[in-house]
Amino acid sequence: MKVLTILSGKGGTGKTTLSASLAVLLAKKNKIIVTDCDADAPNLGLALGLQEKDFSLWKKVQTNEKAVFDGKKCKGCKKCLEVCNFGAIKWDNKKNKPIFNSMLCEGCGSCMLICPNNAIKLVKVNNGKIGIADSKYGFKFISGQLKVGATGSGKIVSLIKDETEKLGKKEKAEIMLSDSAAGVGCPVIASIQGSDYIIAITEPTPSALNDLKRALRTVGHFRIPYGIVINKWDLNKNFSKKIEEFAEKYKIPILGKIPYNKEFVNALVNLKPVVIYDKKFEGIFKKILNNITKFLNKD
Repeated sequence: MKVLTILSGKGGTGKTTLSASLAVLLAKKNKIIVTDCDADAPNLGLALGLQEKDFSLWKKVQTNEKAVFDGKKCKGCKKCLEVCNFGAIKWDNKKNKPIFNSMLCEGCGSCMLICPNNAIKLVKVNNGKIGIADSKYGFKFISGQLKVGATGSGKIVSLIKDETEKLGKKEKAEIMLSDSAAGVGCPVIASIQGSDYIIAITEPTPSALNDLKRALRTVGHFRIPYGIVINKWDLNKNFSKKIEEFAEKYKIPILGKIPYNKEFVNALVNLKPVVIYDKKFEGIFKKILNNITKFLNKD
């Protein structure tokens, strides 16, 4: 099973729009499975017209730990207060006991290790969920959500990918298409690991190009081949040319260019991939897909 991951250095460059349309086109000729690896803000399901009720097998996941305090064992030494780097521990002077803030606790375990009285332990906490849905376009879709206020989205992404790979093998999928989070943080690193090819989408602005370069350096660390898609290229043709020059300098293939059009917004509003909402855009995405397929067929 080939793993394709769609990446962007910054948010708002059209990553989800590209993911939804490529998924629909891929599914016409291939057995695929699709996943949203943005656990902080999963929107690919919406772009595919899926709602909460369409998901089955929602299951809670526990990828994080929090410190739990046993007041009976505490001797008031304050060592836990001194070692916490996240401000998760305050001191109750009246009771001469620590007060733990679970929202600030990162579960690093420093307080547990330094406590001489074993008054602190780490316990697993529910910090997200993963669900499966059948899309109307002929493929299964897996998504995960980080619990509001919780941490550990990178770990949840790793679980999402594991679940997708297991289901993909069961379904005998040929291709796994993954929509990554934006940026270069833990969720992105978890998304791109194990990928066979990265599709990096950007737009013709200085900030987008700067963030694209950072994202590609991250991809390069894992030695994964990649290509670039320029979205809304015609809004700033001069800067689009700069992106193309950057790609040419480093021998990065330009997989395609997508024009600006308000129909892309209307497609999202109507919860449909743009290649379904307006067939005139199908050719643009088919060209991008054909360029990606050239790499997949190298083996």
